[in-house]
Amino acid sequence: MKLVKLIANLGYGSRKDVAQMFRAGRITDADGEVLYADDVVPHDTIRVDDEPLDPPVGLVVMLNKPLGVTCSRKDPGRVVYDLLPPRFSVRSPALSSVGRLDRDTTGLLLFTDDGALLHRIISPKAQVAKVYEATLAEDLRGDEGQLFASGTMMLESEKEPLAPAVLEVLGPRHACLTVTEGRYHQVRRMFAAAGNHVETLRRLSVGGLTLGELPLGEWRVLAADEVALIFSPGATA
Repeated sequence: MKLVKLIANLGYGSRKDVAQMFRAGRITDADGEVLYADDVVPHDTIRVDDEPLDPPVGLVVMLNKPLGVTCSRKDPGRVVYDLLPPRFSVRSPALSSVGRLDRDTTGLLLFTDDGALLHRIISPKAQVAKVYEATLAEDLRGDEGQLFASGTMMLESEKEPLAPAVLEVLGPRHACLTVTEGRYHQVRRMFAAAGNHVETLRRLSVGGLTLGELPLGEWRVLAADEVALIFSPGATA
């Protein structure tokens, strides 16, 4: 693929814009040598305004989602894409969130432009474990763990029982819940069905991938070995 098309597809501008960037000497190699549109160089040696070129197709980004941000491209308020570089929203193929977190849920949210990877992660067959930390309005009764693990729990308006989930009690009103499904508002609805109300909710991990030290509201690109962690056994809460 010619460099002009490659860089345009990564969201840096139209082909006309990128051609102008070449003419202005803004696209160089790792040694600062100006590149030309017909040059053939390794992707990881290309620099735009002295910054490494974004990864090619197969990009996976992790965001520590803050409160009050919607997992949508269009919303009257702030959306998760506002927290990413604007060029990420115009890459081709498009960058999409891997599932969603509601406006009032914080924590680990993934994005990718790899449609096959996205569907692999969210597929029920993959059974990728997701760990959520919740604070509750009422004390736990003590039987929630057995209920959630039963494999027979039904949510209102659902036709299939929930897959078994694992509850770890951290305090009277503090717990972690590990689920392998991604039903609508699932964790909140599970606690509601058990007679409680979730006050705060944070996703800690997806498979073996955790937030680590990533600050709230910040993002970073994942390396291949980190993406592989998504399909490894779930992290310990």
